[in-house]
Amino acid sequence: MQNPADETQLSIPEAVLLGHALVQRVADSRGIRAFFIKGPASVVQGLRLPKMSVDVDVFVAPADLEALLGGLRERGWRERPVDPDERSFPHHSATIDNPSWPCCIDVHFRFPGMEGAPGDSFDVMWAHTEILELAGQEVRVPSKALGILILALHALRSPHLPACRQELEFLAEITGQEEHIAAVVYIATATGSLAAMRPFLEDLLPEPSPVDWPETSTVWRNRLVAKEPGSAQIIAILQAPLRHKPKLLLRGLFPAPQAHLARNIYADLSFRGRLRLHKARWVRFLRSVPKIVKDLSQLRRRGPAAKSAGPLHR
Repeated sequence: MQNPADETQLSIPEAVLLGHALVQRVADSRGIRAFFIKGPASVVQGLRLPKMSVDVDVFVAPADLEALLGGLRERGWRERPVDPDERSFPHHSATIDNPSWPCCIDVHFRFPGMEGAPGDSFDVMWAHTEILELAGQEVRVPSKALGILILALHALRSPHLPACRQELEFLAEITGQEEHIAAVVYIATATGSLAAMRPFLEDLLPEPSPVDWPETSTVWRNRLVAKEPGSAQIIAILQAPLRHKPKLLLRGLFPAPQAHLARNIYADLSFRGRLRLHKARWVRFLRSVPKIVKDLSQLRRRGPAAKSAGPLHR
């Protein structure tokens, strides 16, 4: 017999659509500029093959982050714990959840690969947004050109994964067919993401390329290399000043409780529970050592002006 409670529980697709409407209303009520990235809007716009989204991704200016989080807290949403380590990678979003909802909300205030000042980059992106109706609510989403840029940057963080390569190939076909290349290059230049986008854009541009490609940043190169558990921390230790290395090494061996909760909000943080968590962390790391060594050798070989990945589509 079906549990009556199951009949009233939101499914994930329903919750994601209603979550967009909820966040848009909160943003509108507080005069916050917010637009939604990835997710069902990208499918409706034809920028993604049909797939189920499991959370809501919304973008706000850094100055508006707390205001939007505050409005959602008033409606029962709470921030998830986050690893306090920002030396490996700067935080770019806050994740919140609600016990009554089966999906999370990721509130982005910067985007990996965009090297421009976060506030200025948001202003550029906001000028390239449009209105779309979802769940009976008008919501703001990226233009097709901006949507291509954001989806490509997201996939370029892990171009070695088959799903990401498939998405990049799909986006490349759309970009060429619908002649979005000039607009994508313009937004990439204005947001400081041209270097990270080079592997995607270079083969789509006419020869010879009219673009003066900038160097990729250390943070972006580190992201591309850090494929295995623990590799980001090792890179941070290697690149840190000597006086900071002991503290970073200790934090890598015995991370703060928030690091465990970021992986599993229900993690057992008793003394014995933390010992088990540390052991599991070390086991994951030791199993990954051969791959980490291989990845770190790639980081040493890459010059600062090197392309951040090989060709993605020919």
